[in-house]
Amino acid sequence: MTQADLVCAGGAVHTSNTVRSRATAIAVTDGRITAVGGDEVRDLIGPRTEVVDLAGRLLVPGFQDAHVHPVWGGLDMLRCDLAPLSTASAYLDAIGAYAAAHPGDEWILGGGWQMSAFPGGTPTAQALDAVTGDRPAFFPNRDGHGAWVNTAALTRAGIDHDTPDPADGRIERLPDGAPSGTLHEGAMSLVNRLLPEEPLERLTEALLVAQRHLHSFGITAWQDAIVGPYGDAGDPGPAYLKAAADNTLTARVVGAIWWDRTKGLEQIPSLIERRERYRGGRFAATSVKIMQDGVPENFTASLLEPYCDGHGHPTDNSGISFVAPEVLNEAVPLLDAAGFQVHFHAIGDRAVRQCLDAVEHAVARNGRGDHRHHIAHLQVVHPDDIPRFRRLQVAANMQTLWATLEPQMVELTLPFLGPTRAAWQYPFGDLLRSGAVLAAGSDWSVTSPDPLAAIHTAVNRMPAPGYEEGEETPFLPEQAIDLGTALVAYTAGSAWVNHLDAVTGTIEVGKFADLAVLDRDPFDGPADLIGATRVLQTFVEGERVYAAADA
Repeated sequence: MTQADLVCAGGAVHTSNTVRSRATAIAVTDGRITAVGGDEVRDLIGPRTEVVDLAGRLLVPGFQDAHVHPVWGGLDMLRCDLAPLSTASAYLDAIGAYAAAHPGDEWILGGGWQMSAFPGGTPTAQALDAVTGDRPAFFPNRDGHGAWVNTAALTRAGIDHDTPDPADGRIERLPDGAPSGTLHEGAMSLVNRLLPEEPLERLTEALLVAQRHLHSFGITAWQDAIVGPYGDAGDPGPAYLKAAADNTLTARVVGAIWWDRTKGLEQIPSLIERRERYRGGRFAATSVKIMQDGVPENFTASLLEPYCDGHGHPTDNSGISFVAPEVLNEAVPLLDAAGFQVHFHAIGDRAVRQCLDAVEHAVARNGRGDHRHHIAHLQVVHPDDIPRFRRLQVAANMQTLWATLEPQMVELTLPFLGPTRAAWQYPFGDLLRSGAVLAAGSDWSVTSPDPLAAIHTAVNRMPAPGYEEGEETPFLPEQAIDLGTALVAYTAGSAWVNHLDAVTGTIEVGKFADLAVLDRDPFDGPADLIGATRVLQTFVEGERVYAAADA
């Protein structure tokens, strides 16, 4: 009998398999699970076996984040990170302190502010000028769909009264038409194209910082939702290749190559070339990311009917579809035929419908393949489109942490959607009942990457402990999903989307030992304490990649 390298025993093992069966012990040899069972697994313990005493705690498959931006998150942590803060005054104090501590930086860079901290969600250049002086400053907000800039940055970019809004964005303006200091969507590129390029060493450092952070939440695999030149961070692809070559990439990563919405079908050969080049170790860029719309807070999410004016009256704005439907309906079948998975960003109901329509065109032209296309975010989904996910085999990529009555929802979204559309938000329960495949992700650094906080919100439709903000009322509780379903979405569901389900996502013999040890069994406690659960240890192929101080 071969002795195991690692045995975990003495607690519960949640396998996340089809029937969600449980065990009490597992054995690992050469990075793979070799036994799942009970006390008999202890027979595989030998003199060189590492034994992890679960002490009544829960062992789960490693979490997989199906939509995340690790290099951006790592850069935010290395720059002026505003994500831990929540008020305008705190942001300005932190930016001022960072600027003073980095006098040699040509640009003052950071990000992570939330729109609800400012009237109308739009901070001003004047406020930023007071703490940054004459150096240009560029600060994307948490969702990456807007940026706060100072006067020096506007001047460098040549943005003034006469600068037109780009087709895919908007310059926030003062009453006299001058730029106010907030740039939405494509308008950000007017400034971020001027930013100094981050060297490969810095991007790799950011990746490894992010990897440590994600491992601390039990995350062992993810899909990087934008691989390519975008925003203020540069292309993370070379950083993944370097980390893979250096054997420092411990996570499994699928890259979603950025679809440049300023170009058309002519870019597909370059995407194919990059897919071949962006492959090494545990990294492979096999998906294409199409961002179809923006976000409702800045009125760029693409809606079937116009936004309301805040008093229930329709406006003349229904948002922006970044890729014209006639282009999308041709691009997706071509990408599908080329063997790509398509990873869509769709927030508004028109964007969701356009993405589903494009997949329908692909199925009609190419037949059904195994590309596992998926739509992320799904904030507003028309009820008629719910059953189409199952019929078209499109996975629902949920960011469940957002489904709460936090200030940005209450102040900047609900009044402008109106009551009918407001009730269509984050319909995860309906998607589950319709038979859709559910996967889950965080969109970090937009919001916390903590899967257990997101699972808490999926079950309760309220913020997890430590994330409370705004109203303490469940948000559309009929759209809640159960704990077992939410946990499977964050493990087996995301593994399926990542084409990693044959080797990860569940605890079964023959699969890689990608595992997380939790400090409790959340199934044993009340639902309102699910989010208090912490990760104590994380393993990839049986090797410990994270251990809490009290593990």
